[in-house]
Amino acid sequence: MYVSRKVLVAMAGLVWIAAGANILKIGIYTWMNDALQWQLKLAGAVVIFCLFFFLIFKRLHGKHTRRIAEMGDKNHPLAFFDAKGWLVMLFMIGMGISIRTFHLLPTWFIAFFYTGLSTALVATGFLFLLHWWKCYN
Repeated sequence: MYVSRKVLVAMAGLVWIAAGANILKIGIYTWMNDALQWQLKLAGAVVIFCLFFFLIFKRLHGKHTRRIAEMGDKNHPLAFFDAKGWLVMLFMIGMGISIRTFHLLPTWFIAFFYTGLSTALVATGFLFLLHWWKCYN
């Protein structure tokens, strides 16, 4: 089965949003069960969002949309990421699971880090969907 560039961009957006939603669920649960003042958690989440969205994910969005634009219209359905992108995603998932399973970081950190990271992932997903809407509709 092959998909077009249009489908790849939409799939990328949906995968980024799904990943962000899953992490947000963990972040909110941890947020609600941690005693750190909400103002400090909010400030931390905003910092994490800004770091990841503006310094990493926005650049990745540009890199992947340019790469997809150069592809033909018969692509593997998972080709919205390159091999390096998939390895980074697997590493991040593995680190997240390990950190929570082995209690490597305090819950107050997980609360604001996951909340900030997840909102950056969701925002990037919406960038992909906006690109899809503008360029392919």
